[in-house]
Amino acid sequence: MKLSNSITLSIIIPTLNEAAHIGHLLEHLKKNSSPKNIKEIIVVDGGSTDGTPSLAKTLGAKTITSEMGRAKQMNKGAELATGHVLYFLHADTYPPKNFDLYILNAIHNNMSSGCFRMKFDTSKKFLRFFAWFSRINNQLCRGGDQSLFVLKDLFQKTGGFNEKYIIYEDTEFIGRLYKTSKFKVLPQHVVTSARKYEQIGTLKLQYHFGIIHLKNLLGVGPDQLYRYYQKNIAS
Repeated sequence: MKLSNSITLSIIIPTLNEAAHIGHLLEHLKKNSSPKNIKEIIVVDGGSTDGTPSLAKTLGAKTITSEMGRAKQMNKGAELATGHVLYFLHADTYPPKNFDLYILNAIHNNMSSGCFRMKFDTSKKFLRFFAWFSRINNQLCRGGDQSLFVLKDLFQKTGGFNEKYIIYEDTEFIGRLYKTSKFKVLPQHVVTSARKYEQIGTLKLQYHFGIIHLKNLLGVGPDQLYRYYQKNIAS
């Protein structure tokens, strides 16, 4: 695909009961980007009961429904997206000012996929320590909270997210991108919520995430990863 100055982003946000966050995020995206660069914002809802889709629609986002599961939701958003670049974003993650320009500049410099560095919205040194590693351009340091941009052509060629993964879908896909593309870690930071750490406990949650990473490296499949998550984190 020949890149031009008219290249645009499709922002894809999977949601499930995110009414408390989606409004703030959509306003943030508008304030921190240029309208000419954003083709559309697509909110793909997995069955919210708190009015998330209607709120997102009121604020100007395209809203579609999908089966529950982030991989399924993001694939459906990508299928309907019309921008040249897909930008996948969690509902509680806030990109930096001019994020669209940083992404498009990377694309123009032949980087076909990438993410930002990450910070948590907390002053806890333990989480700040782990967030520091997001600057390292190695797939072991990647995760969905860092957001992800990828050329739509590349997304289609690599098959998108593996819908067998109920969890870990971002990391599994990014691992494939590292093998097939030039992956860029941009020096600016997204700010993501530490709410899950606050709910479950910082040390406990980080330990279980570490075990999930290790299990994946040892070849454990998506079903077993999900069972571990259900037993040790979701419960």
